[in-house]
Amino acid sequence: MTGLRFPAGTATGLGSMPGVDPRESAAIVTGEVGLPYLPELPERGVGADLIGRTAGLLTELPVDYVHRTYRFSASPTAETRRARDYLRWDLDALDERWETSGFAGEVEILKIQTAGPYTFAAHVELRGGHKVVRDHGAVRDVIDALAEGVATHVAEVERRLGVRVVVQVDEPSIGAVIDGTITPLTRLDPIAPIPVAEVAEGLTRLATQIGRPLLLHSCAAPRWQLIDALGEAVDGLAVSLDLGTIGERDFDALGGYLDGGGVLAAGVVPALDPRVAPDAEELALRVAGLIDRIGLPRRILAENLLVTPACGLAGATTEWTTRALRLSASTARALVDLAHA
Repeated sequence: MTGLRFPAGTATGLGSMPGVDPRESAAIVTGEVGLPYLPELPERGVGADLIGRTAGLLTELPVDYVHRTYRFSASPTAETRRARDYLRWDLDALDERWETSGFAGEVEILKIQTAGPYTFAAHVELRGGHKVVRDHGAVRDVIDALAEGVATHVAEVERRLGVRVVVQVDEPSIGAVIDGTITPLTRLDPIAPIPVAEVAEGLTRLATQIGRPLLLHSCAAPRWQLIDALGEAVDGLAVSLDLGTIGERDFDALGGYLDGGGVLAAGVVPALDPRVAPDAEELALRVAGLIDRIGLPRRILAENLLVTPACGLAGATTEWTTRALRLSASTARALVDLAHA
């Protein structure tokens, strides 16, 4: 697996978009940011949300939707087929946009997104009703099935669009998995925490099997012990964080990560339409101020940072979604100016 370095001043989004029209979303993501991505449209319902969409990527692990919860099934289900249909339609829309707008041969890198195996295992049930994360053997099966499915999906994206793919792995529940706070089937049968070393080993296995650069994303507070372990094991790893979760307690760990060459996708643009929208200079100065407080040289702003919204945009209006991605791009360019000032 070979790591990718992004051009200075690159911005991207985190995946989810408002609405139900994949063509509209494809037009927005290809028109506003330097690192376009395959949009996710969770408003379409079951099979289009993060967990359902990921279920459609798994090989030989069909998933049903029972009592408002995803659950493994003995045979292929309508929910699995629906998730795969959504994914195919989304790629078709992006492919169409690629051809009609002249991106073929011009854009080198594209990002796709999937739930990570631990977040998936924390939200999906085994056929008996227990969460998958309770069964370490089942978690390993998810890792292997997800890796195979993502690798197949990535190969199709690369073939159809002529790009190299970065895989964003969304792990919003990974802290609860590590802490052992996932809600069990009953209070009398708690789910044991999974040690950081075991989680790191599982994600490393996923990355190795996919064979593409990984962007590990969570809007929750960062787990630096896990990030450090992955940084040593996974070539090409980048990390996506909501900068609103970063406090002084994180300065040493974040500084060490960036000083060691780590790439950070900095979530700094509001994900929902604020009453008063910040401008790019204001946001860039906020990021530069953080780098200054940590004590790192400002060249980091150009060499190690991407800019993103703070979280997914599924809850935003279409108007703000476009503005947020455009503001991300403007902020990324402003960071380059500050790096060279």
